[in-house]
Amino acid sequence: MPCERKPMRYGHSEGHTEVCFDDHSRFIVTCGNDGDVRIWESLDDDDPKFITVGEKAYSLALKNGKLVTASSNNTVQIHTFPDGEPDGILTRFTTNATHVTFNSSGSRVAAGSSDFLVKVVEVSDSSQQKTLRGHEAPVLSVTFDPKEDFLASSSCDGSVVVWNIEEQTQVVSWPLLQKTNDVSNAKSLCRLAWQPRAAKFLAVPVDTKVHLYERGTWDHVSTLTDDLLTQPVNVVAWSPCGQFLAAGSVGGALTLWDVSSKLCVERQKHEKGFTVCGLAWHPSGSQIAYTDTEGCLGLLDGLGVSTADASVPKAAVKKTVKDYDALFDDDDDDDRVMDEGLSDTSSPVKKRVAADEDEDDEDDVLIPSTGRVRNRGAILDDENSLDTGSLKLGPDAFRDDDDDTGSAVVPRSVPLAPPRPVYEGPMPSAPQKAFQSGSTPAHLTHRFMMWNSVGIVRGYNDEQDNAIDVEFHDTAVHHAMHLTNSLGHTMADISQEAVLLACSSTDELASKLQCLHFSSWDTNKEWMVDLPAGEDARALCLGAGWAAVATSTLMLRLFSIGGVQRDIFSLPGPVVCMVAHGEQLLIVYHRATGFDGEQALGVQLLQFGRRKRQIMNGEPLPLSLRSHLTWLGFTAEGTPCYVDSDGVVRLLNRSLGNTWTPVCNTRETCKSRSDHYWVVGVHENPQQLRCIPCKGSRYPPTLPRPAVAILPFKLPLCQTATEKGQMEEQFLRSVLFHNHYSFLSSSGYEIDEDGQSRSQKEQQELLMKMFALSCKLEREFRSVELAELMTHNVVTLAIRYASRSRRMNLAQRLSDMALERANQIQEEEPEEQDQEPEHKAIRRNSGYDQSEVTGGRHSNRHNQEEEEEQGQELGEEEDGQEMETEETPESRKRVNPFAKEAVSPVMPSLTPIGKVGRSNPFKVFGSGKASAASGQNRGTNILDNMASSRKSAPPGGSAGKPGKGPVLKPLAPRPKSKTQSTLLQMTGTKTANKKPQGSTEPAADQRKQAEVPPPASPADDSDNKRPKTGFQLWLEENRKSIVFDQPDMEETDVIREAMGRFRTLSAEDRLAWTERAKGPSGDDLKKRKRAGGEDVGGENGREEAEENDAKKKKKKPLDSASKLSAFAFDKN
Repeated sequence: MPCERKPMRYGHSEGHTEVCFDDHSRFIVTCGNDGDVRIWESLDDDDPKFITVGEKAYSLALKNGKLVTASSNNTVQIHTFPDGEPDGILTRFTTNATHVTFNSSGSRVAAGSSDFLVKVVEVSDSSQQKTLRGHEAPVLSVTFDPKEDFLASSSCDGSVVVWNIEEQTQVVSWPLLQKTNDVSNAKSLCRLAWQPRAAKFLAVPVDTKVHLYERGTWDHVSTLTDDLLTQPVNVVAWSPCGQFLAAGSVGGALTLWDVSSKLCVERQKHEKGFTVCGLAWHPSGSQIAYTDTEGCLGLLDGLGVSTADASVPKAAVKKTVKDYDALFDDDDDDDRVMDEGLSDTSSPVKKRVAADEDEDDEDDVLIPSTGRVRNRGAILDDENSLDTGSLKLGPDAFRDDDDDTGSAVVPRSVPLAPPRPVYEGPMPSAPQKAFQSGSTPAHLTHRFMMWNSVGIVRGYNDEQDNAIDVEFHDTAVHHAMHLTNSLGHTMADISQEAVLLACSSTDELASKLQCLHFSSWDTNKEWMVDLPAGEDARALCLGAGWAAVATSTLMLRLFSIGGVQRDIFSLPGPVVCMVAHGEQLLIVYHRATGFDGEQALGVQLLQFGRRKRQIMNGEPLPLSLRSHLTWLGFTAEGTPCYVDSDGVVRLLNRSLGNTWTPVCNTRETCKSRSDHYWVVGVHENPQQLRCIPCKGSRYPPTLPRPAVAILPFKLPLCQTATEKGQMEEQFLRSVLFHNHYSFLSSSGYEIDEDGQSRSQKEQQELLMKMFALSCKLEREFRSVELAELMTHNVVTLAIRYASRSRRMNLAQRLSDMALERANQIQEEEPEEQDQEPEHKAIRRNSGYDQSEVTGGRHSNRHNQEEEEEQGQELGEEEDGQEMETEETPESRKRVNPFAKEAVSPVMPSLTPIGKVGRSNPFKVFGSGKASAASGQNRGTNILDNMASSRKSAPPGGSAGKPGKGPVLKPLAPRPKSKTQSTLLQMTGTKTANKKPQGSTEPAADQRKQAEVPPPASPADDSDNKRPKTGFQLWLEENRKSIVFDQPDMEETDVIREAMGRFRTLSAEDRLAWTERAKGPSGDDLKKRKRAGGEDVGGENGREEAEENDAKKKKKKPLDSASKLSAFAFDKN
């Protein structure tokens, strides 16, 4: 196919230049490094029109009168053509776009960028965009499938990817190219091209060859090569008919193939040997325009392939065999000249290109060095040809069955092969290659071979040096080391004991494992092992006193730190990554083939303690959708964790059956889509994710030394913007990140008991906060669910909170739950409690819970033993202290229930001092409690009412109606205090090291009384009436007015109405009523005391006198809480 190479024309300044034709074949359009787009009427145009689009123009595309350019201001712009008027910005990137292209109809534009993204934008509405994510390096080129189902792209990460545009997913990915970090450093631009019209093949330039992949099956069907191509192919372009493929290479070679016959039909050479970086066919197929990296424009004219265009009648295509053979006779006279050397203006004719390496090489003898075939019959008369002269131009040889265009050279008598069945299911994913966690890619000249919590291992492999530097974070472990990397080690790990290195095998040397045991007391601190022939190290790690290496033969070899071979076993699949921590070994491998971009990974977790065991065996490793593993490791506390390519950090949840919980997403904190975080360590206490921010890349540079940033953890719970969601996230995270205490304890390690206590305290505080929020939102069922997670002490606090909030049903349910829990604990306790001190402590805990509940359930007790009075004093003192904390801000509320949790969960107290033998200034009966801690009485009295509502009401009292007695129970704090005394007598006397019998007998007696509450005698009841509360006194005087206003009101409603009215009184008025109620009772009690009375009333009088003193002491600070005093009543 003779053609003429026109002289080059200067078009733009030095740099990357691109070219295209307009739809009507009138103009040649170029763009270049000067930021201009030039519109040439022909190659001879001395004054082309130009449009300035920016400082630099990296790519252009032209369709339907729309000119799209990628400029240096990180935008893809659109201009009218040929007027050059700006028509808006199609899309933006965070860095410059590298390539743009139209689809076949001109309705969409695809653009690839240096920020690793590919965007597909609708021209008519630029807001309609699709973003394709998956490349890990700048994008080199993009091209549309002519049927607009797929889009292909190539990248500096070495991959060529085919995408499904609508689903925005990867269909297939081929690792074909050499990896680089930028387009400017790429050996080839790898400009892909789909075959037009038929859309059967995708052409991919790979080094000095062009691979053809079949659409649909994505199989590599053939390879186009030429012996004269010695440098990488840069760009390819299909002829409009889809029969010929042109390629421009780095060395300036221009090559043209007939794809059907795989013959090289044209060769041309750039006149100065510059790199060809742009290539475009004329719509007629008769010309090829090309540009070079010097900004010049060239043209190949007279190609003569227009006969395959659709505009040519089919009659002209159908020639006789004789006429077809005559096509080549015109050049027979020039055979000798062509064999002497390559012509400047014409090219030799076809050369058969071998697609398979095992093809017969005998044909090469018949082809001269120029590629000119002297005897075409000899070439065609091989085992694949039946007739040397029976070639014709077939209109349907190289196209789909429904396409009427295109032609190819096929043997006439060879029957067409039956169509292959097309597989339309999910496509398998390329398996992830093995990598060393904490390292950067091996193709980098300066890289991190390992970065972990112990130190950093750097590798340098350039023209000047091939060495390894080892640096320790703590120089007390060991000083820095500089090692000569003569063996070419590519993998490393570092621990507190040693540095482990490994290299791959070569033709002469086996794969080696080298260990520098610097912590050895021996003088020989280095050992080396050769792996068996054909076995390469794929991953390695160091544990506590051992080393492990996984190999290419699915083996795992275990060595001692001194070099003894300890174990060997087979892996279920090819290893992906492997890490160690202490006695634990974590292995991730390919358990199956993934599909549609997914990786099917499995995980094994082994523990090498005194008893070796396998904790996880073959469980799938969950990853984000269409992502891969990027980091694997252990936290500083020994919990396995990993990170995937979407930035999701997952932590092993041992308490939930060894499941993986996402705890952080590093992408949420990235400022740009091209930014990433490179993880180097995870800590559970304190909760820290240590990583290195990488701007515009996935990996950090070795110099200067990158700074480590700390990211917080956040579980991806729902509605974390709300207060409820935030507290739930904090609680779950606290539980998850403190699971390591139980694991370390079960493994025999010492644990930080203070830290464990603090974590439990934090969790209980959060539970109490959520409980209060649920009460506020009137979610009582949710409150009970939260209370089930609380400890006994905090449940008690929750009961009091619920009762103070007047949530009677909730408090009753919590009381029942606490009673049931206490009974369960008692059943589990050993019977012999006097033999060991810890048994006493256990019994004290259960006794507290039991008696606390019974104290809330049975409130109508008037006859108590003498020793219970002392316990009552202790109980009221404890109540007084708790109410002091409850009146303060919320922080003091949270601190109180956990103050003694680490020591003894018996009774929380802010001041843990001895109480035995001292008088209690906070002891309260009836009205005294109202002034000292009115809110406390209100809460506990409501609880008492709820607990006793199931009991029959005793005769007597102010209720009047026996049926309404249970409703009136909350009006007396004293019975609660009496039963509380049983609880506190047991706990208090045990705290003072009293005999167990003295405390347990009243408890047993109280439980017996709780089961069958006897009715109070009239004498006792009359004694109990003397100390009245202010409210009771006010109610007696105002009952008639209330009943008069509402005569149909029942006794319960009368009490409620009275309570409401009494609350509306001022604090001074309520205090005055309280003083009136206390005054006569106090004088009377003093007279009875002087008379030497020893009955229960005298005892009450003594306590009332002490309460008066307490009232005077606490009168001032309780003014702020006086509004709660309406709920402190005596049961009368």
